[in-house]
Amino acid sequence: MVGLVLVAGSVLGVWALVGGLDRSVRVYAARDTITAGSRLEAHDLEAVRVVLGERAAQYLSAETALRPGAVLARTVGPGELLPRDAVADASDTAFAAVVVPSRGALPESVAPGSAVDVWAGDAVERGFEAPAVLVPAAEVVSVRAADSPGADGPLVELRLDRERLPLLLEALASGDAIDLVPARSVG
Repeated sequence: MVGLVLVAGSVLGVWALVGGLDRSVRVYAARDTITAGSRLEAHDLEAVRVVLGERAAQYLSAETALRPGAVLARTVGPGELLPRDAVADASDTAFAAVVVPSRGALPESVAPGSAVDVWAGDAVERGFEAPAVLVPAAEVVSVRAADSPGADGPLVELRLDRERLPLLLEALASGDAIDLVPARSVG
């Protein structure tokens, strides 16, 4: 009987010691890529236990409910912990989304979460003027097959700075030649 009490006591003691040393916290991580401007939904996230030490306050705690209307201010990749500064209110975002038809096949690197430069050549009487970058580093939200039989390439949903939106809409409306080119990464 004394032996059982000693074994049980030692198991409880080790369990208490290990539990007392556990400095992990539960924070949210993205299940898949979540692009900037996307509404933050619970099904897009998973709670994970990690040891962050003093940096724990920089990440969104899984112990806290998500704010209604919260959106991401920047893209978060799959498995990435969700930084607090990446979460904004929908009214605070300066982004707009627009679907751009591609004039042909796209490079494999053009995928959700990647950045593309939007090049446009003004339509003129006998063709197009030399193209120039209309929107630098627009973020790709989705790429999907064209929904009309005469389309040349896929449809690409882009998220871009709201200040650049009028330039792109004007180019689309006037029939300018628009091409999407993977943006050069800095670094």
